[in-house]
Amino acid sequence: MADFQLAPSILSANFAKLGEEVDNVLASGCDIVHFDVMDNHYVPNLTIGPLVCDALRKHGVTAPIDVHLMIEPVDALVPDFAKAGASYITFHPEASRHVDRTLQLIQGEGCKSGLVFNPATPLDCLEWVIDKVDMVLLMSVNPGFGGQSFIPATLEKLRQARKIIDASGRDIRLEIDGGVKASNIREIAEAGADTFVAGSGIFGGANDADANRYDTIVQQFRDELAKVGS
Repeated sequence: MADFQLAPSILSANFAKLGEEVDNVLASGCDIVHFDVMDNHYVPNLTIGPLVCDALRKHGVTAPIDVHLMIEPVDALVPDFAKAGASYITFHPEASRHVDRTLQLIQGEGCKSGLVFNPATPLDCLEWVIDKVDMVLLMSVNPGFGGQSFIPATLEKLRQARKIIDASGRDIRLEIDGGVKASNIREIAEAGADTFVAGSGIFGGANDADANRYDTIVQQFRDELAKVGS
């Protein structure tokens, strides 16, 4: 089976007990902690910054932290998130004046770098900087809010991105974010994704009274991914 990785988005977690929430989803079999960083400028919402990332590291979280910057400009916050313990830092090409330079900055700070493409943003710039990209993230909703429905046209875009990545011969993760659920994750994987961000699809379906509340949900995701290619 492919190296499929689940990345729960803490945007949908209970922030009053965030460390516990992250511990629980990781213990249930998730792989990456996904950070949605919004600035109420590039997107119409305001969320979290480097202090939260640093707090989770100090709490004891050792899993990779995938920081998705929905901010403009980008470069000023890259060193802050790198210092706070980010593993991946991804950004939208429209939000950087110099995409190549920003990718170099991220890698120079010791993090893996990535580009994020909104539903209507073409993949055109990817081929020119693919030697500096460790992750490609396709948005399957318009960024800004959790709980939106998956945009079906993203499946074809995933296939295009998969062809570009495979042709490069590079080890680049292909991540999807938006409306990912157990009911569609198999189809998304078969279109080429190997990393799956899920916020409300994981955190929103749990019962707070159950100490192992994420186990069943994560297992449903894994069961569907096990069917890929069968």
